[in-house]
Amino acid sequence: MTAITFYVQIVKALDEIDAPYMIVGAFGGYPFGITRVTFDIDILVDLREQDFEALAKKFPLPRYYADPEMMKNSTQMGIMFNIIDTSEGIKADLVPLKREPEYRVAFQRRVRRNFVDPAGNAFTAWVAQPTDIIIGKLEAWNEGRSDKHPNDIYSMVAFDLSDLSDLSINYELITQEAKRIGQETLEMWNQVFAKAKDEVEKYKK
Repeated sequence: MTAITFYVQIVKALDEIDAPYMIVGAFGGYPFGITRVTFDIDILVDLREQDFEALAKKFPLPRYYADPEMMKNSTQMGIMFNIIDTSEGIKADLVPLKREPEYRVAFQRRVRRNFVDPAGNAFTAWVAQPTDIIIGKLEAWNEGRSDKHPNDIYSMVAFDLSDLSDLSINYELITQEAKRIGQETLEMWNQVFAKAKDEVEKYKK
């Protein structure tokens, strides 16, 4: 089992128990134009009292470690927690919404989208809208300056400008958020947008 396969297993379990969650990051951008081979799957959860035990039952001992009390305490404190597949040596991190309050509005407007797992099986999951994924990547770039974030943003913008997405990106809101984050982030955003726009216009000619 790969790490992505394990994360997909967790997403399906969250759906089965009807627990509130949302995929963000690069994997969340998969339905909106991100095509790179390697993904980090970032899952935000807003678990309720009844969800801790229900989720733990989906990943029972001895193979799995999924402590409902640990999940509950971490959620209350806004601390990331994990579920571990001990036989494969894989762990999946889940992030309580309380730890990332800036995502609360994005969480309220999450959408269902189709995905394909590493084995080629289709499934649906809750995901952030493309506008919110891009804003999250602007924040991440500001913190770490990784090139993967501008590259992902470029892919999503080009996808949208090519009329391939059924959810339009709110460019005005993204520009406002880039300004709030800082001048360097705004400059990066403007450069990536201009590059994607020029490339799409060339293709359309």
